[in-house]
Amino acid sequence: MRMEGKVAIITGGARGQGAAEARLFASEGAKVVIGDVLDTEGTRVAAEISEAGGDAVYVRLDVTSESDWQGAIETAVSRFGKLDVLVNNAAIWRGGNVEETSSDHWDAVLDVNAKGVFLGTKLAIPEMRKAGGGSIINVSSTAGLVGSNTSTAYSSSKGAVRLFTKSAAIQYGSEGIRVNSIHPGPIDTPMGDQVWGTEERREAFIGRTVIGRIGRPEDIAYGALYLASDESSFVTGSELVIDGGVTAQ
Repeated sequence: MRMEGKVAIITGGARGQGAAEARLFASEGAKVVIGDVLDTEGTRVAAEISEAGGDAVYVRLDVTSESDWQGAIETAVSRFGKLDVLVNNAAIWRGGNVEETSSDHWDAVLDVNAKGVFLGTKLAIPEMRKAGGGSIINVSSTAGLVGSNTSTAYSSSKGAVRLFTKSAAIQYGSEGIRVNSIHPGPIDTPMGDQVWGTEERREAFIGRTVIGRIGRPEDIAYGALYLASDESSFVTGSELVIDGGVTAQ
């Protein structure tokens, strides 16, 4: 029960990493608000958690919408009494080098991946202040650490998340609000399938790891659990890289 008594919002919680985080947090005692735009899938995950004895609710949350964010946070506070943890997990991926990236493409990716993290963090902080502190976990990517020849907008958005995290960490650490980033490598999720596209490219991604496999959503969820729990009380402004050794080479 590493999160007993904590209330968490997880964006992009309807599938993939977000769903894995929601299930794990609930199993460790957290009360979870699952935010997404995939209503059927999100409702199903919340129901599965409840059936397993956990406590979860689904809310429709477009992370680019300030009013949606306000609604999600109000749901957390009205239903569970407070907000302790925010996992900014929602993201989209679009490929293309600089010349292949249109303005609309750039704006769409930066809106979800960077603006969404900004809005969630900004609006969660007042409630975490009332709760006496909290933990914000921003899911970046190894693409936010190194350059890419195939995903200009995505890499730029995840680099923005990395440094936004550090700025928020130094601004609010004195109030007991910790902010850290997670940097997944290749993970077996619907987004991962979109990135590699073919079995040949999937094998190429596996070949870039030193572990010799694609990561599982649970690999990221356990990292998020550590950062959300009191076990990481002296950790803020940090980057947790979970990539099978890709960026070690």
